Amino acid sequence: MCGRFTLTTPAEALAEAFGLDELPEVAPRFNIAPTQPVAAVRRIPAGAPRSLSWLRWGLVPGWSREPRGRTQLINARAESLSEKPAFRDAFERRRCLIPADGFYEWRHVNGTKEAFLVRRTDGSPFALAGLWEPPAERDPGVEGIFTIVTTDPNELLRDIHDRMPVILEPEEWNRWLDPELRKVSVLRPLLRPCRPEPFNLTRVGPAVNNAANETADCAQPLPN
Repeated sequence: MCGRFTLTTPAEALAEAFGLDELPEVAPRFNIAPTQPVAAVRRIPAGAPRSLSWLRWGLVPGWSREPRGRTQLINARAESLSEKPAFRDAFERRRCLIPADGFYEWRHVNGTKEAFLVRRTDGSPFALAGLWEPPAERDPGVEGIFTIVTTDPNELLRDIHDRMPVILEPEEWNRWLDPELRKVSVLRPLLRPCRPEPFNLTRVGPAVNNAANETADCAQPLPN
């Protein structure tokens, strides 16, 4: 699964990387967690420029918006997007990019959790594949709600966790964002583990385990 990530890239670099016409108002975030507002890139309507929106992390299907018993789905398995009622419509019509420059995964060892931070070796931002829905009545202040698509781990993460987020290559972004592209046969090949070579894995301390902790300590490597 993908349950925490980072976005510390300055606004200018983020706008350049994602082809945004306007500079986003973003502050460094070292421990982005579910239920929080998150920067997302969308293209609405088809053919429009990419734009940045604030979506709340935790998708609630349109047919399950009751205040009680709402299940917020933070991840969606790539293998079943076109079959699961919770994700099928969003997969066909409402796809987004979630900018990140790192994400965390945990390994369970002898009853304890070890946290690892995954980043590109050059430190540049990348795009997680997301699905979004319009906001529910109890989601004021955001333009929608979203989930992150996951897939099998690549060679870098295989010994850490059995899932990883789908990381899209820049040349795939336009296809993923196009709301008029609804062919599963075209979209499904994008939902595979990314190449491990551009990324590295760093063990970090327990500060990231607490979602209330958003300081740079979350991404601080442990000494060898």
